[in-house]
Amino acid sequence: MKSGNLGYPRIGQDREWKKALEAYWAGKLDEGTLHATLKEIRLDNLKKQRDQGIDVIPVGEFTYYDHILDTSAMFGIVPERFGYGGGEVDLPTYYAIARGNRESAASEMTKWFNTNYHYIVPELGAGVSPQLTVNRPLAAYREAKAELGIEGRPVIVGPYTYLKLSKGYAAGELDTWIDRLLPLYAQVLRELEAEGVAWVQVDEPILATSLTEDDLSRVRRIYEALTGEAPGISIMLQTYFESVDAYGFVVSLPVHGIGLDFVHDGGRNLAAVREQGFPADKTLGAGLIDGRAIWKADLRGKWATLGALRGAVAAERIVVQPSSSLLHVPVSAARETALPAELQGALAFADEKLAELVLLAKAGRQGVEAIAADLEASERSRDALQRSSARTNGRVRARMASLASEPAARASVFESRRSVQDAKWQLPPLPTTTIGSFPQTPEVRGARQKWRKGELSPASYESFIQAQIREWIDIQNEIGLDVLVHGEFERTDMVEFFGEKLAGFAFTAKGWVQSYGSRCVKPPVIYGDVELPEPMTVAETVYAQSLTSKPVKGMLTGPITILNWSFVRDDKTREEVAYQIALALRDEVEALEAAGIGMIQVDEPALREGLPLKREQWAHYLDWAVRAFRLSTSTVKDETQIHTHMCYSEFHDIIESISALDADVISIETSRSHGELIGIFEEHTYDKGIGLGVYDIHSPRVPSSDEMTQMIDRALRVLDPGLFWINPDCGLKTRGRKETVESLRNMVEATEAARERYAVKQG
Repeated sequence: MKSGNLGYPRIGQDREWKKALEAYWAGKLDEGTLHATLKEIRLDNLKKQRDQGIDVIPVGEFTYYDHILDTSAMFGIVPERFGYGGGEVDLPTYYAIARGNRESAASEMTKWFNTNYHYIVPELGAGVSPQLTVNRPLAAYREAKAELGIEGRPVIVGPYTYLKLSKGYAAGELDTWIDRLLPLYAQVLRELEAEGVAWVQVDEPILATSLTEDDLSRVRRIYEALTGEAPGISIMLQTYFESVDAYGFVVSLPVHGIGLDFVHDGGRNLAAVREQGFPADKTLGAGLIDGRAIWKADLRGKWATLGALRGAVAAERIVVQPSSSLLHVPVSAARETALPAELQGALAFADEKLAELVLLAKAGRQGVEAIAADLEASERSRDALQRSSARTNGRVRARMASLASEPAARASVFESRRSVQDAKWQLPPLPTTTIGSFPQTPEVRGARQKWRKGELSPASYESFIQAQIREWIDIQNEIGLDVLVHGEFERTDMVEFFGEKLAGFAFTAKGWVQSYGSRCVKPPVIYGDVELPEPMTVAETVYAQSLTSKPVKGMLTGPITILNWSFVRDDKTREEVAYQIALALRDEVEALEAAGIGMIQVDEPALREGLPLKREQWAHYLDWAVRAFRLSTSTVKDETQIHTHMCYSEFHDIIESISALDADVISIETSRSHGELIGIFEEHTYDKGIGLGVYDIHSPRVPSSDEMTQMIDRALRVLDPGLFWINPDCGLKTRGRKETVESLRNMVEATEAARERYAVKQG
């Protein structure tokens, strides 16, 4: 029995990867130095896995931005607007696809299945001619072998997952695109085979979603073709994130190994192996250690699962591995010494998970007695956390016990609230606003760091924050925005800020994970019962409102986003934890309203990403997710306007649930998808306030007012102008001051022109 890994965090122990990328983009690092820096990180990652004792080490999953973008670049799949002329994709073009440039908008970015990671959506439109530009898995294999003597297992995104995550082709063209890509994949495998590579990992997480018979037929055609093209190489077909519905079909595919998730499968993969068996001529990649959570595994329970698998699969044909790549967890928990002892002792980041894999494989070879001391130590750590006072909060338990009696609906329907709010606010048609945050300059980050270190007094820090708020209230007034925000200068991450102020949360020192590109976040750790000790946002919002006669929105992150963007305790259901968060946020909403804040935005950008991969499970999730949002927002007066915001998502299949949130105004990302979202409202009526983002804030370019006008005009063909708001796609924290001001000026200019056209039309 062997231990194996599927992927390791790219970002480095201290986010060296992020820092190198951003230095290169800023012109402070030349291309040669960037390559050398990333190579050092890449090799260090491999050495860690080797030194931990991992038998099967993946190579080629390391990236300069995103592994799906790497696949696109490897096959020369570059949108025509970037002027690509063939051959290996150079770094400026590679990064332009991801981030945009002065001439061209970036490609769309969206969530990687139901995780917090974002990938760059491939565009398979006109003018794209696939070709093998460079064999990335081969280069990675050669490097690991030459530099470290590691016989790695190359990793490549499978063709069906890649195509199903792509855009730009009609449904009837899928088979044509399979035919275009198959020869390129076959060439990659033949070159690996010629190099002497024994195994290749082909990631097909799409197999864990709900697939049709046509889908399955295409998958069989793909793998029959690939194994025929390179018969000398063994394919480990890797699935993850859920169970595979068509288990019998998957294990019958002409590949040499199947990787299955035995953590997030709801027990279904294990049941399928027990009931249907497993092919005697295939290797099983047993995903036993959670690749997405940060808790020490119940090793005794994992050993029991492994025992059940050994009843169907010979031990020498089992590779003990994570449930998915470890890119979703931080690098190492060893430096988290400031956490409560009972919490630190229960943590397992990537390096600790590698150790757990090695232990289980050792037990598989030598018997469970060989790791008896480790099992006992793991159990003691888990038990200590369970007995913690953080998990026995009597007030939270009492509130949860009476949950059924808590109001989860506004007192009046939207139409009644709308008339009251219109009379109160007297906003112009097509009101303008932003999503919440303004640029977090080096000065802002530096002041926060000094305050945290005790180098800046609380009073001085408060004065600094107030100066930033005052400056940007003035800027918003001067630009001519209608509904203002305080700018969130006191906040770090939109979830971290709230977690720091809520009971039941903890924060790591080095617990960074990649969100998208160089964007790394430190997810809060929800380890105890959640409640609000004191108001979190009232002081800054009230101060901002005192500076202007225009409305200033209170800005909160919603319960589902806090849940989905945190590492969540594993002793309660996610639904229970969501309700705890919702009740704590309700207390904050009521505190804002009592302080005179009449517009409150409760953002839920992560609502859709929490959807189960199986469609039959969607209804249950959406039911409790909507209820959690409404628990947090339903006790305010009719005149208080509740806003929400969502991004990075396809909404057509959950539009009814979005409406059921019953927010007075919702803003949704639109421009990154080049306006495609607007098409939803050509088919579905939306009868509440809505703002479809008119420009992409993830790109450093300044969009023209004409670009925004086109987006506005298309939206107003299908949406009620009386309910339409105009705003950017998302918060502006990551943008520079100059580009932010210029972009917002253009947005207001486009709005004023639209108001004139609207007035003429109405007249």
